[in-house]
Amino acid sequence: MNWRTSLQREWQLLRQRPQDLSMITWVPWLALALLCWIFSAGQPYRLPIAVWDEDHSTLSRQLVRMLDATPGLQVQAPVLNRAEARDGLQRMAVYGVVHIPPGMARDVKRGGAAHITLLHNAQLATASSLLQRDVRQVVGTLSAGIEMQAMAKRGTPGQALQARMEPVKTQLVALFNVSTNYEQFLAAALVPALIHILAMTAGAWMVGRELRDRTMDDWLGPAARWPEVVAALLGKLALPALTLWLGAQAALWYLAQVRGWAVAGSMVWVGLALALLVAVSLAAGAALAGVTSSLRTALSGAGLLSAPAFAFSGVAYPLLAMDSSARHWALAMPYTHYARLQLQQWQMGAPLAQTLPVLLGLLLATAVLVCVASLALWRSLRQPQRWGAR
Repeated sequence: MNWRTSLQREWQLLRQRPQDLSMITWVPWLALALLCWIFSAGQPYRLPIAVWDEDHSTLSRQLVRMLDATPGLQVQAPVLNRAEARDGLQRMAVYGVVHIPPGMARDVKRGGAAHITLLHNAQLATASSLLQRDVRQVVGTLSAGIEMQAMAKRGTPGQALQARMEPVKTQLVALFNVSTNYEQFLAAALVPALIHILAMTAGAWMVGRELRDRTMDDWLGPAARWPEVVAALLGKLALPALTLWLGAQAALWYLAQVRGWAVAGSMVWVGLALALLVAVSLAAGAALAGVTSSLRTALSGAGLLSAPAFAFSGVAYPLLAMDSSARHWALAMPYTHYARLQLQQWQMGAPLAQTLPVLLGLLLATAVLVCVASLALWRSLRQPQRWGAR
C-alpha cells in the first residue's frame, strides 16, 4: 500500500469514528486555547496576605499601607493571634502572614532593630518566592526611609544620604524575559510539551488499534514489503501530524503576534522544529505499538515517556543541577532539545549554527523511529497470532 492509499483509508476511518477524529482536531485545539487562557494574566498580582499587627503604632500602620499598595500583594484581613494566622495558612485563605512584633516603633525610635517576620508556605514555590521578594522590598524601603530621616536630623547633607545608605550597589541586568512574565516563558514552553504528549499518544493509538482490531491485512496487505510498510505508516500518520502541528503553531503565533511577545530570532526555525517534534513524537508512539504489538502497552509507554518530558527539559528545574542519570534521561528526550531551540530562537535570537544541530538531530531521530516502527510492523504482519491484544 502506498502512502496516498493509506492516507485515504485513515481519513475514511476517522470519518466513521468521530471520537478518534476529535482527539487529533478540536480536543487538542481546545486544550491549547485553555492553556493560553490560563497564563494570559502573565504575572500573579494581588496575592492575598494577612497581617498580624501586635504593635498598633503609626509605623506599623504605615507598613500595612505600604504592603497593600504593592501591586503583588493584597492585605486580605488582619489576624489577632497565632491560631488565626496558622488557620489562614492551612486553609490557604492567604499565602502568607506578616507578623509585626509588639514594641516595634519604640525600638526603632530608640535606635534599636525590629524584626518583621513573614510566615509562608514554601511548598507553593511561585507564590512563596513572590511574597518574599515583595515583602523584603517593602520592609527595605520602609527601613531606608527611617534611616534617612534619622541621618537628616543628625545634620547629614541630603546629597550624601544615598551614598551613605548604599555605598555598594548591585546592578541586575535581565537579558531575556525582562518582565519575568509567566506567559512568555511558561505558556510558550507548555504548548509544545502538550503537543508532544498528544502526538506520541496519537501515534501509539493509530497504529495500535490496527493490531487490536486485527486489521493489519486490510491496512498493509498480506504480502507487503518493508518499503510499502514505511509508505503506509507515513500515510497513516500524516493527518495527525498536520492537525497537531497546525494547532501548536497557531497557539505560538497567538502568543507572538496577538499577545505581543516578539520573536528575537526566526519563527520559521521554531515552526520547522515544532513540525519535527510532532513527527518524532508520532514515530515514537508508532514504534512502541509496533514493538509491543499491544495497544495498552504502547499507550502506557507513551504516557511514561512523554508526560515527564517538561519536568526534565530544564525549563522549570535547571538541567545542570540534575543528577547525572536524570540529566542523561533528559538529554535522551526530544522535547528537551526542542525546548532549548525554542528558547534560543524566541527570546535569545541565537544564530543558525546553534539551531541547525537540533533540527538535524530531530530529523535523524524521526527517521530512525520510523524505520524501527516499520520493521516491527513488517514483523507483526507475519505473526497474526499476536494480533488482537489489548
